Amino acid sequence: MNPPDSDISLFKRLRFVLVETSRAGNIGSVARAMKTMGFSDLVLVAPRCEDPLNDAEAVAFASGATDVLQGARIVGSIAEALEGCNFAAAVSARLREFSPPVWTPRAFSAHVAGQGELRPALILGNERVGLPNEIVEQCNVLINIPANPAYSSLNLSQAAQVLAYECRMAAAGDEVDSRGVGFQGDAASLAQIEGMYAHLEEALVAIGFLNANNPKKLMPRLKRLFSRTQLETEEVNILRGIASQILKR
Repeated sequence: MNPPDSDISLFKRLRFVLVETSRAGNIGSVARAMKTMGFSDLVLVAPRCEDPLNDAEAVAFASGATDVLQGARIVGSIAEALEGCNFAAAVSARLREFSPPVWTPRAFSAHVAGQGELRPALILGNERVGLPNEIVEQCNVLINIPANPAYSSLNLSQAAQVLAYECRMAAAGDEVDSRGVGFQGDAASLAQIEGMYAHLEEALVAIGFLNANNPKKLMPRLKRLFSRTQLETEEVNILRGIASQILKR
């Protein structure tokens, strides 16, 4: 495995290597799993199916990730597949008596995401027999995906999806968390929120829900409630609209 030449994102550094895959559909499914998480470097070692990059089942299972599928390289040996890599991880549900250190997907992803000089490869074996010992012994670590001990069998693309997800989370870090899920509008300013509180207080007094002479802790409790929601400008406007309708009655 050759040394790297530059420090770039894990999305560009990480390689998925499939060894002697039997079904073309599984290759397409792995391409899809990779693309959904932002990875694209796929290498096939001596696949056992004919024309796996153009096979109808592979294309169908890739489901929109045909660019990753078509961009895959086919090689004849694991040595060729690992050219340019300097950290290799065998993926296996079967632990070996003599194997490299056993890591979880999360430990692997944290390690390779934090070291830009690494050019890592994830190596997944044949659907039925997995990886031979001689390949496992060449690797730096063996990745074992924690699963139900009574039924720990994952198919090839499921394992690839778990690995790709963990690597994405490690690579993107806080960027993923801070982006949130779904649509997000502009955050309301402190002045807008204070104006909303005053408007709500006026409306609550008008309907007799709040006693202006004996307010107790209602408004502080409402403020604490809303402070947990990260109010957006449009949401403040909605609440003020409700208060306006109350005051018109």
